[in-house]
Amino acid sequence: MVFYFKARPDAGDYTIFMGLDKFENEELIKYGFPEDVWFHVDKMSSAHVYLRLHKGQGFDDINEGVLEDCAQLVKANSIQGNKVNNVDVVYTPWSNLKKTASMDVGQVGFHNSKMVRTIRVEKRVNDIINRLNKTKVERTPDLRAEREAVNAAERAERKQHLREKKKREEIERLEKERQAEMRSYKGLMVTDKMTSNKDIASSNKSLQELEDDFM
Repeated sequence: MVFYFKARPDAGDYTIFMGLDKFENEELIKYGFPEDVWFHVDKMSSAHVYLRLHKGQGFDDINEGVLEDCAQLVKANSIQGNKVNNVDVVYTPWSNLKKTASMDVGQVGFHNSKMVRTIRVEKRVNDIINRLNKTKVERTPDLRAEREAVNAAERAERKQHLREKKKREEIERLEKERQAEMRSYKGLMVTDKMTSNKDIASSNKSLQELEDDFM
């Protein structure tokens, strides 16, 4: 089971989601999207909350309001963190999550600690939690199939871009050949290199002599 929420509408169309338990978290870790940003209460047990950004956005582009929504939600879904003030929430791109065979189910580390940000949550804001809970939807998605569908779409897009690139290159090649041919033709038509019928007549050479010259 995965729970989906809508971030504050004035910030844009952003989806926030989290797994029901550590086993769902494991699936979310495995089949995340490049646009996903992971949130967790620092040094405490909590839900794994994700924000799905729009394509082309980085995790430094997160709207402050949306960031607050995610931080409040992850705090509210921490048994210990929900009871205390001044909680630190860490967040990082999904691609920075590190999973090794020795880790417990749902446990993660980081590839690069410099890509981990921290936000301080002073206290729980019930207005934010209540607003998010009104948008809550429960689903049992096939995370693997969703990830494979995205991969297939991305491969198709790359192939289309490659076809378009090859087409542009072929058009450019043909245009270069046409321009080269035009320059060559203009060179042949230079007046100084041309001989008119009048020039031939004034040379007083016979047709046979002209043919001999040509040969």
